[in-house]
Amino acid sequence: MTDYGHDLLFGTFVTPGAQGAEHAVDLAVTADRVGLDLVTFQDHPYQPAFLDTWTLLSYVAARTTRVRLSGNVLSLPLRPPAVLARAAASLDILSGGRFELGIGAGAFWDGIAAMGGRRLTAGQGVGALREAIAIIRDLWDTDTRGAVRHDGRYYHVTGAKRGPRPAHDIGIWVGAYKPKMLALTGALGDGWLPTIEYLPQGVASLPELNARIDEAATEAGRPPAAVRRLMNVMNVEFSAAGRGLLGGPPAQWVEQLADLALTHGVTAFLIGGDDHTITERFAAEVAPAVREIVERERG
Repeated sequence: MTDYGHDLLFGTFVTPGAQGAEHAVDLAVTADRVGLDLVTFQDHPYQPAFLDTWTLLSYVAARTTRVRLSGNVLSLPLRPPAVLARAAASLDILSGGRFELGIGAGAFWDGIAAMGGRRLTAGQGVGALREAIAIIRDLWDTDTRGAVRHDGRYYHVTGAKRGPRPAHDIGIWVGAYKPKMLALTGALGDGWLPTIEYLPQGVASLPELNARIDEAATEAGRPPAAVRRLMNVMNVEFSAAGRGLLGGPPAQWVEQLADLALTHGVTAFLIGGDDHTITERFAAEVAPAVREIVERERG
């Protein structure tokens, strides 16, 4: 059993559709109203059917009061790290400390290149993300004197002033699947944010992938618990008969999520579906029961 001891978070993974745009906003408002912890949005700037995720995050921050917000995950190749650092700090300040930074090395390279971004190999993407995380953290670090300078292979920052300082310690949550990205997550990330449907063996993949992150964290001189484990589950429904992960009655959801927390160390659960009723039932019938089980077992 693996339990990294983090508090539990329950939230949503919302499609930022441009047609009927208010639906995405209303889903976030519903999550805020019913007491969920986190609302996240996909980020595909090359997709004309989607709203720009950063604009949507800012608008939703103004329409909500308590729920935390994040991209899931932001496409680094189309969001320069120094600019992203200032934008993230600004939104965190304006929202009262409710922003977290989900980030990825990039995917769908044809779309990225079509928008003017650099086309990178998988290995180059890892290197670029490593540089970007260092730049972002340096811009947030207002305790260190002197300007930020970074002369890397992928990014150059030559004397940028530090700040603004975020309202809270923003978590950097990395979308990662392959060995090099998992190693980067363990060495530098505050969280690991994959989608269960993209894991090669689903839940059965978690022991091996967690071990890779743990090993990298230890090699970097960090405790494995420094990396929160989050999970997107896109295909969800409440139904009388179970059909796999989060596809049955609420009691089955509760059992499955408690097992993910206590056996695999996953402590943040983000559901797709883009459905108000599912969001409400998730908050009312699932989240409290999972919290109760995990608290009892930890106790």
